[in-house]
Amino acid sequence: MKLDDLDPARLRQRLSAKWQHYGEGVLPAWVAEMDFPIAPAIRAVLERAIEHDDFGYPAYEYERLVPEAFAERMRARYGWNAEADRVVVLSDVVQGIYLCLLAFSARGDGVVIQTPIYPPFLFSARDTERRAITCPLVDDGQRHVIDFERLRAESDGARVLLLCHPHNPTGRVWARAELEALAALAIERDWLVLSDEIHADLTHPGATFVPFAALGPEVAARTITFSSASKAFNIAGLRCAVAHFGSQDLQTRFERHLPAHVRGGIGILSQHAMTAAWREGDAWLNEVKTLLDRQRRRLLERVQHELPEVRLRLPEATYLAWLDLSALRLSPTPAEFLRRRAQVALSDGAAFGAGFGQCARLNFATSPALLDEILDRVVRAVRAG
Repeated sequence: MKLDDLDPARLRQRLSAKWQHYGEGVLPAWVAEMDFPIAPAIRAVLERAIEHDDFGYPAYEYERLVPEAFAERMRARYGWNAEADRVVVLSDVVQGIYLCLLAFSARGDGVVIQTPIYPPFLFSARDTERRAITCPLVDDGQRHVIDFERLRAESDGARVLLLCHPHNPTGRVWARAELEALAALAIERDWLVLSDEIHADLTHPGATFVPFAALGPEVAARTITFSSASKAFNIAGLRCAVAHFGSQDLQTRFERHLPAHVRGGIGILSQHAMTAAWREGDAWLNEVKTLLDRQRRRLLERVQHELPEVRLRLPEATYLAWLDLSALRLSPTPAEFLRRRAQVALSDGAAFGAGFGQCARLNFATSPALLDEILDRVVRAVRAG
C-alpha cells in the first residue's frame, strides 16, 4: 500500500468533494477527506458486493453488526464499557446532532459551542432555532484550552453542551482533568452533553483519548456519544455512524420522538464496510497514523521556519491543522488570498465562528510530496504579497 507516493492525476479522477470542488490547477487541502487508498478490509467488502451484485436491503440478522463492533472497539481501545444495546445506527454524526437537538431541546434553548468549531455545530443550532452560546477557546502559548471562567459566566440558560472531542479544527485531545471539569459543570447546570468523538482513532503519540461518557455513571447518564469510521478510515461517502446513549431513558426518549423510519435506513455496504474497518482495519490505520504523525511535524517545522508570522499549534489528533494568519494581513481573507494567488484551497476560518476570518484550516492527510507542494505554493504567494 503506497501512502507516501500519491499520483495527483489519479486523485483528480475521484468524484468526491475534495478534488472536484475547486477544479484543475488548485491543490485541495480543505475538506476532511484523506488522499490515501482505503483499507484492504473495506476494499474486500466493496469488491465482494460488486462480484455478487449485492446491493439489496440489509439482512435483519446483521442489524447488530455495527453496534457490537462499536462496543468492542470502545472496550479494546479506550477501556470504556459502551453497551451495544444503547447504540442507534445513523447516517452520519451531523444527522445525530440535529436529531438530538430536536428531540431533547426546544426552540430558543441555549446550546454551548466552543469556537473555532466544525461549522455544522453552528449550523445545527441555527437551523433548529436554538440559541448558540459560543465560548471561544484560548491559545495559552502552547495549545488551545477551554476558558472555564468565561464558560461558567456566559452559559446561564444553556440546555445542551456540544462537545467536539478530539477538537476540530484545533486538534486538541481534551485531557482527563479538562473533561472532568466540563462534566462537573454539566452536572451542576443539568446539561445534556452531545459528544462528537469521530476523530478519536486519529489521536497522535503523546496524547491520550478518554471518552466523555467513560468518566462515570452520572456523566454517562447525560451523554450521547457520536462516532463513525468515516474519518479515520476515509469512508464518509458510505454514510454510517453511531449514537451511543448513556442511559435507557435517553434512548427511549430519542426513539419515541424520532422513529426509525424518520431517521432513515442505512445501506448494506456502509454497515459491512464500517464493521470491517473497526474489526479488521487497524494494521492499515496504524500505517496511516505513522505517516500523519510525520506530516503534522513536517508541517509545523516548515511553518515555524518559513512562515514564522503564522501561529500553529501541533495537532494532538486529526489530520487537520489550524493556522492563525492574521499577522500576514492577507486580503480579503487568507483562504481566499491563497486560493487565488497560490492555487491552494484551505477551509476559510470565518466558517468556524465569529472572529476567525483571518484563520484557515489545512488538511495534511496527503503524501509528503503533495504537502510540500502545498506549502511551497503558500510560501511563494505570501512572500510575493
